[in-house]
Amino acid sequence: MALEPSERNLLRVGELSSELQDSKGAAAAFLKLAQLTENSGANAAQWYERAYSADSSDVEIALGYGKSLIAQGQVGAAIFVLEPHAKAGTASQELRETFAKALLAANRLSEAEPLLWQLFQLNPSRMQEITTLIGLFLDNNQDAEAVALARKLEQFQRGKGDRRALIASMQELAGKHRACPEMLEFMSELFNASNRESDYSQTLLKLFDLHCSLGNFAKAAECLDRAADVDPYESGHQKRLEILKGKIDDNRYKVIASRFTSLGKAESEPAKSDGPTLGAAALQDLMLQAEILVQYGMRSKAIERLQRIQELFPHEEDRNPDLHQLYLSAGMTPRYTDSAPAPVTPVSSAARASSNPSISLAAPVTGENTDVSHFTRVAEITRKLYRQSNADAVMTTSVNELGAQWKATRCVVAMRKPGLAPTAVREFCAEGFAKGESNTVAKVISAVQDLAISRGTLNISDALAAAELQPVREALATLGIASLLALPLSDGADHVGVLMLAQNTPRGWHSSDIVVLKTISDQIVNALNNAGLRRLVKSLSVTDEQSGLMKRASYLDLLMAETRRAIQQSTALTVVLVQFGKSSALVKENGEKAVEAAMQQIGQIIAANIRQNDLAFSYEMTTVALVLGETAEKEALMAVEKLRKLVEDVRISEKPLAFSAGVAEAIVRQQFDPVDIVTEVINRAELALDMAVAQGAGRVVNLAAETANAAVA
Repeated sequence: MALEPSERNLLRVGELSSELQDSKGAAAAFLKLAQLTENSGANAAQWYERAYSADSSDVEIALGYGKSLIAQGQVGAAIFVLEPHAKAGTASQELRETFAKALLAANRLSEAEPLLWQLFQLNPSRMQEITTLIGLFLDNNQDAEAVALARKLEQFQRGKGDRRALIASMQELAGKHRACPEMLEFMSELFNASNRESDYSQTLLKLFDLHCSLGNFAKAAECLDRAADVDPYESGHQKRLEILKGKIDDNRYKVIASRFTSLGKAESEPAKSDGPTLGAAALQDLMLQAEILVQYGMRSKAIERLQRIQELFPHEEDRNPDLHQLYLSAGMTPRYTDSAPAPVTPVSSAARASSNPSISLAAPVTGENTDVSHFTRVAEITRKLYRQSNADAVMTTSVNELGAQWKATRCVVAMRKPGLAPTAVREFCAEGFAKGESNTVAKVISAVQDLAISRGTLNISDALAAAELQPVREALATLGIASLLALPLSDGADHVGVLMLAQNTPRGWHSSDIVVLKTISDQIVNALNNAGLRRLVKSLSVTDEQSGLMKRASYLDLLMAETRRAIQQSTALTVVLVQFGKSSALVKENGEKAVEAAMQQIGQIIAANIRQNDLAFSYEMTTVALVLGETAEKEALMAVEKLRKLVEDVRISEKPLAFSAGVAEAIVRQQFDPVDIVTEVINRAELALDMAVAQGAGRVVNLAAETANAAVA
């Protein structure tokens, strides 16, 4: 063997060792023979078998033999060989991998799961193996195990701050494996929490179909209701609604149906300002219509609306200053006798413009022969926009309503920061026209928005011949755009997108259309901002049911939103951190459940005793964060003292909790970036809390900006 370690000599050594009952020597010889045979590309199964027969306790032999058996499809025998070694505490990673592979091949999925999870934790790049196992669970009708593993994986990825890879894997999983209600429900929660609106909607519709096939129509109705909340314009909603007819509670059916019937009526019927329902919404609609007509100089039409308001809401102007000013702006004095309202001396255009500061319109257009159907629809369109619960629905509603109302070939709303590619695009196409290819539409959007920003409004009746649009002439021709009107979407000083209406024939846009569309473009931005905040709160499920506090995940987003609002309204904003003892010491002394129970009680007290617009978050295990809008540091200190007295009776093991608080009023200045303001006030609030804790229980530290290390310069 020393002179010639050939297969023949290895075989002779192995056989002689066996005859001499030297099992270790025989096993070693046959193992080497197997490895040598394997390296040459031949089948080494018989030599691994003889090595294992000689010494089954050798890990290397068991691993090689197990791999050989798996290759031959003998997974049961492979499991028998590998199992004693895999369950040993010293098992190598390779052996555990091989054992898990054998278990999967034998369809013993639940036994393979802990092994694969351990390997995934050691190397998170092996996530595909976990998603494959989830798919196998689904294919084997082990739905509960599949969902449990998926939730475990989602929690792991969320802890890493990386959900993107998980979402991609879940999308791939859905396309390859059977659907089950539990998994689709999990995926809808995942997409919802990640603000993947389109995926969320499509998953809900799949879940709807599945529940219907199973005869679970109550669950199907819930899915349709949630899908309509995301996108009421999704094709097929009416057919889905018909499926539910007579199979769910009538009241529930009517609620869901109302979401779609209102849309259908809006498309098929002209808006009516004098509907049978009287209330605040009807009054606001009529006032908005009258205001727009006043701004256009269409006084007689405006007086018609105001006469209707006088008829339906007598003496309302005595209680409503805005309506009173509107009467003055239109030059009309309401009279409650048998005579008709008498016009009075018209007020100046400046006075008219000041009657409703929330509407910013261009110079009035004279001439009352202009079609006023656009004006009467503004209030309805605005109301629809504000009713949407997410950005995707706002954009979809905008393009569908405006494209149909102005009979445009195309209507596009795109979100884009100057110099960057569009981040979201929604397009309406008239009947007979197909939606544009995404890259082509993006080129047009980028060029048109940049021009609209520089000009304020881009109104081009011959787009293909316009010199400024020559760089995108080919894209315009591909989309069939001969003329277009574009308005920039702005959020304060920030340009956030563009609204574009296009025609396949030359078209000159009337100045009245432009003014109305400017009004609606402002409302689109406002609706997007409101929907974004509402969606954030809803999608993150921010309120904890036990404590009533919002979750830490929403803290930065909502604080940012409150900061922007404070800047716009020039109001104060204060952040407070309240700590109730050191969490680690409390858990060690009293147990985690006792600490959680006490904090839930404290959370309920705080949530019930702050103002409606104030926000309370579970910041850390024993720390609560408060965001107090329209509150300066003096008022914040009073609020902290009030809360201190309210929670002082809460005990853990009959012992009071140590109360410490840090207070920091934000530096709200128009010239400061909201991100900088939020960063600075967060750091200062944490520093104030650290100082309060260091000074002892019961202390409250108010750290002013000028004394902070990280104050904004």
